[in-house]
Amino acid sequence: MKLLLDTIVLRPYVFAFFLAFLLAGRGDLGWRRTLFFGAWVWPLAWLAEFASTRIGVPFGLYHYTGTTRGQEIYVDNVPLMDSLSFTFLAYAAFCLARVVLAGRAVSRVRLAIVSGLLMMLLDVVIDPLAVRGDRWFLGYIFYYPEGGAYFGVPLTNFAGWWIVGALGVGGCLWIWSDPNARWGGRAWPGVALYYGVLAFNLVMTAWIGEWMLAALGFALHVALAVACVRFTRAAARPPSIVGEVAKGT
Repeated sequence: MKLLLDTIVLRPYVFAFFLAFLLAGRGDLGWRRTLFFGAWVWPLAWLAEFASTRIGVPFGLYHYTGTTRGQEIYVDNVPLMDSLSFTFLAYAAFCLARVVLAGRAVSRVRLAIVSGLLMMLLDVVIDPLAVRGDRWFLGYIFYYPEGGAYFGVPLTNFAGWWIVGALGVGGCLWIWSDPNARWGGRAWPGVALYYGVLAFNLVMTAWIGEWMLAALGFALHVALAVACVRFTRAAARPPSIVGEVAKGT
C-alpha cells in the first residue's frame, strides 16, 4: 500500500489522466465496459513492453533503467505507470476515432485501425519527450541502446504503438456484442482527454527547450485536427443535387 501511494505521489499526472479515463468511460461505456477496456488494454500493453525490452518487438529494443525501483511499482521490469498509460491513451484515441468516423458505415476493423493510428500520433510527441525524462520530472527511466531516427526514437516504435492501439481497441470491439449501443455523443469527454494529454506533452516539450520537437508535434496535430474536422463535415453534408441526378441516370 505504501508503494502504491508512493507511485501516485511520484506520477500524479498519470493517475489524473487515468481517473479522467474512468470518469469519461463511465458516462460513455458504463462501468463494466470501462473496466473491461482497462483490464484488456493494460496487460496487452505490459506484454508488449515486456517483449520489447527483451526481443525488441513490437516497439523496438529498449531498456528500463530501474532507477525508480522502491519509489514506484514495477511489474517485473516495467514500471506500472508506463503500461497503465496505454489504457487512457487507447480510450482517448478510440473516442476521437468515433467522432471522426461518425455518420459513416464503419466496420469494427476500420474503427480499431483508425484508433490505433490516432494513438500512435500522440506518441510522436510522447516518446521523444519521455527519452529526455532526465530533463524533467519523469526521470531517466528508459533508453534505446541504438537510439532512433526521430529525435532518438526508432521508427519501429511508432509501428508498435499503432499495432498495440489497434489490438487494444479491436479486442474490445470483438468482445462487445453491440458496440454502438450507448455511445452517441458521449465520446467528447474522451476527445478532451486526448487533447489534454497532447497539451501536457507539448507544454513539457517546450519547457525543456525542445522547440523543434514541440513545433513539429504541434503542426502535425493541427493538420490532423483540420483533416478530422473536414472529414467529419463531409460525412454530415447532405448529397448534392448533382450527385442525386447522377445516381438517377
